[in-house]
Order: sequence, then structure tokens, then C-alpha cells
Amino acid sequence: MAAEESGSSVAGAGGGEAPAPSAPNGDRSGNSPPAAGPSSAVDDRGLHRASTMPGVIKNDEITNETAGPSNLERSRTERRRQNNPADDPAKQLFDERIPIKKKLKMLNRIATVKDDGTVVVDVPSGLEPAAAGGTEDGYTEVVVDESLDGTDIPYRPPMQIVILIVGTRGDVQPFVAIGKRLQDYGHRVRLATHANFKEFVLTAGLEFYPLGGDPKILAEYMVKNKGFLPSGPSEIAIQRKQIKEIIFSLLPACKDSDPDTGIPFKVDAIIANPPAYGHTHVAEALKVPIHIFFTMPWTPTSEFPHPLSRVKQSAGYRLSYQIVDSMIWLGIRDMINEFRKKKLKLRPVTYLSGAQGSGNDIPHGYIWSPHLVPKPKDWGPKIDVVGFCFLDLASNYVPPEPLVKWLEAGEKPIYVGFGSLPVQEPQKMTEIIVKALEITGQRGIINKGWGGLGTLAEPKDFVYLLDNCPHDWLFLQCKAVVHHGGAGTTAAGLKAACPTTIVPFFGDQPFWGDRVHARGLGPPPIPVDQFGLQKLVDAIKFMMEPAVKEKAVELAKAMESEDGVTGAVRAFLRHLPSRTEEQSPPQSSSFLEFLGPVSKCLGCS
Repeated sequence: MAAEESGSSVAGAGGGEAPAPSAPNGDRSGNSPPAAGPSSAVDDRGLHRASTMPGVIKNDEITNETAGPSNLERSRTERRRQNNPADDPAKQLFDERIPIKKKLKMLNRIATVKDDGTVVVDVPSGLEPAAAGGTEDGYTEVVVDESLDGTDIPYRPPMQIVILIVGTRGDVQPFVAIGKRLQDYGHRVRLATHANFKEFVLTAGLEFYPLGGDPKILAEYMVKNKGFLPSGPSEIAIQRKQIKEIIFSLLPACKDSDPDTGIPFKVDAIIANPPAYGHTHVAEALKVPIHIFFTMPWTPTSEFPHPLSRVKQSAGYRLSYQIVDSMIWLGIRDMINEFRKKKLKLRPVTYLSGAQGSGNDIPHGYIWSPHLVPKPKDWGPKIDVVGFCFLDLASNYVPPEPLVKWLEAGEKPIYVGFGSLPVQEPQKMTEIIVKALEITGQRGIINKGWGGLGTLAEPKDFVYLLDNCPHDWLFLQCKAVVHHGGAGTTAAGLKAACPTTIVPFFGDQPFWGDRVHARGLGPPPIPVDQFGLQKLVDAIKFMMEPAVKEKAVELAKAMESEDGVTGAVRAFLRHLPSRTEEQSPPQSSSFLEFLGPVSKCLGCS
């Protein structure tokens, strides 16, 4: 789930996905266990990571159920391909001949849950990187992608397309841009998301349908708990209620008439982001194609770990995706099966095939610049890196006169803001920011955001307090930016050639901080719970180095040739099945098959 500012001009996301629901171990109500999620922790390099895992699995929590398939006919969502596991523990996890009890013991050896809720993936030292989880459908060769610049976009007869998006403004915004472009090609587009974005979507000229869930509640929960693990039992019911509302609102979004106009709607294709959770099940029930788009890595790769995990060895990178995925499944399994049975009239899921798109045909598109993070070599031809998706808000923006005058009165400022993320101690953080600007001799714009920054004991002429402002206009007026690291805000800063300091709160924000630093575009990320005066002063000094600015300019020039919106549309249309093809319902793009039959483990239904 992203956490971009409500006035953000960039159609990008990236605060991490919406939290999976949680329930305490041993909950006899049939609720699932705590599904872990993004939770800050410092890895061996001093970089914050995040992860999902409900807790270490104990032997007395393992049932006597076998690892074999259920008597129920497997749903089409659950179809699996056979693997040829090697002798290493990572591959044995996916061998259906090995008993569940042994698999769970191996899982405990590989994944260790820390007190802060993060999972550390630790694989045997002798394991080769390619062995940890295998490669996607055996695909290993380097793929030279076709151009995704919008040329040669396939023609498709007009379709009714629904876009299912869960998250905050930063999650919704790229899909507004994509939806508008699909309309340009003659398609009818309904964007289904949270009710508080209705005006934003309708103003853009798209149809709107309300999904359940409140993104502000989701963001506050994730910041407070450093992820999915609740800090107290009282919060579990609130979180599960949010997720259930989202899941059960997906089917009406695909087939019900417009709630305001009454105009009928029948979906021909689905676009969704992973936090919608029930998207593949709806696609299966309605027998329509689905395409997943996201602003953070959600497909296993050996090149970097899952952004919601921290991994000691590169051999465990690919496995980290499967572990994260399985823990999310443990948290939502009961709600998904209730949804399948009561609303979709499908069989309950007992096995779910291969993690994160391994062994299935669901196409995935990633919304980031390939010049910042190139497409991994072990991602197959149905996975695209399309570029950042920008929504032009600057052209219609008229800045307030006081801001214009302040900008004209001195050197370009440094922007500091954390979007819609709630800040625990806003006054203290404001004091640190102001003091750091004073020490380094810089002017600064502080964005108040949802966190309530900007309370000053007395006004400072070198500080301007701002509410909301389109990033694609504002960042061009700045020399550098300091923010939370949502993918959209990150993209806006890099497009404006701004050196960048990322202060990650949770989710994939540490991942983007890592990427920015690795490219020399900014200092190492400063985790929000380590945010202090000296670190901010050092970060500002780092960004003021001429070499850093040169690298930022170089990347910005490379990004000028990208058109992520057209690339996303082209990828979507290109991967649609032709009319002559048999449209088999999609397989699930997530969750570990071997955890399916553990019906009582950790309190899951």
C-alpha cells in the first residue's frame, strides 16, 4: 500500500501492500493467525528491511493431516505443475511426497521470526542461488524485451475493463493514468477503489465503483505496528474487518451496475494490484483474463529479496518471496474460502499453486523505471517492467502567490515530507528538520501531510510550510528531496533530477531507499525510528555533492525516453488471450501449496 501525498503528481505507489488480517494463535473462531507484514528491522548492512510471517511454527501445532491432495477436486485456481525437487531443504518444501510435519520443521530452520515481526531467511551455506526455490518454469535465459514505448499497440475490440486497486492515493494514481489511456483506445474503464478517492477518479473522467476498506486505517495500523503483526489483540478484529470488506467488495465491482447512474456493467478483463487479494478468484469465477500490476517486486527472483523480507544470503532471495507469500495466505485463507463458497460459488481452496506467479500464466507488469531497477534476468516473457507511470497534474496547477514569492526570494530549497504517513512525534521531527536546514545553510519546504509536521515555535524565513502540491511541479523547484520512499514520490524526485534521501517507515520503502543509494543518487536510507539530527545533516551534505547531482541528472535524462503509461497499456493488451484461444481461468499467482492442508496450524481455519 502506498503512502503518497494526496496532492502527489506522480502516478506511483509504494508504501507496501495493504496488511493481511491477523488473529491470535489458537483462535477457535476459525480465524487465521497473525499474518506478518512489513516491519522495520536493520539487516547486516544497516539497511532496514521488512517482512511477513506470523510466528515460528511449533511441533505441537502441526496436525496429523497428510501432505496429499484433498478428496475435493482441485479448483482451477489451484492447478499445479510437478517439480523435480533436489535434495536441498529449499526445494524439499515444494515436494508433495514429503510430509507436512517435516516441511514445517524445514521452514523453521530456514525462516526465523524476530521480536520486531520481521523474518530472516537463512538458507544452508552450500546452497547455490538458483536452487533456492527454483526458477520460474525453468526459465533462465536472458530475455531482450520488446520495446514498451507504445509503438505497435495491439488492436483489441472495445472491452469493459475493471481496475481493482487497494491502497492510498499513491496506489490509485498510476491506474488513473493507465485507465485514461485505455479509454483513448476505445475501452470502457471502471476504476474500483476506496470511496474517499471517488472524486479523484471521476474528475479524471473514469467510471468509479467503491471498494471496502479505509486506506488511512490501514496506513496507521502498519506504521504503528511496523507491519502486519498487531501490537495488541484489540487491533486484530479491526484489521480483519478491513480486509474482509475489501475481498467481499470485489465481485460487485466487476458485475454490478453503476451505483450512481444505474448503467449496467459486465467485465471483460481485470487489472489489479496484489493487495486486492481476491482478484484471481473473481477472475476464475467470471472466466475473464487478469493482469497484475504493482510498484514493488512481487515475482520471485534471484537478483534481490522480497522487499518485505531481509535475507542473509543471496541464495535465499528467491525463497523469500515464497515465504512471504505463504504467510499472507495463512492470514487470509479463511476469508478467501468463505468468499469463494458464499459469493463465487467455487470450491474452497486446499492447495494453492506455486508462489508468486511461478508455474502460472498470469501476466505481471511492474511500474518502475528499468533504468533504476532493470528487469531481472530470471523473469520470463510474461513479466514486464514498463516504466514509472506519471499523471500530469502540473499543467493545471496554479501555485499560491506566497509560495511563488518565497521560492523567488532565494536558492532552490530542499523538500521534506512524508505524505499520508502518520508521524509519531511530529513536533520533535519538525525541530530536527529545521535545525538540520539551519546547520547546513539550506532553505527547506516542509510538507505537513497527514503526519502533522510543521508546528514551529516561531516562523523561520528559510522554512516554508506547505499543504498539498503536485510533485511534478514542486520537485522541479527543489535542489533535493527527503521523503518516505513511496515509489511514486521516489519517481517524481528522480524525474526532476533531485538527489534523494529516503526515510522508510515500512513496506517496500526500504527497498527503494536501497535502490536509490545503490545508484549513488542519495545517502543510505534513514529508518524512521533512527531519524535524528546528525543523520539528517549528513544526508543533506551527501546530497549536495556535485557527483550525486550529476548521477541524478543522468538518470532523469534516461527516464525522459520512457512512457510507463503507454508501456503498461501495451503490455496489458499484448498479453490478452486472442479470441481464438481457449480462455482457461487464471491460476492463483500466490501462496505456497504445501501449507494448504495445515488446517489447524497456528490457528488458521
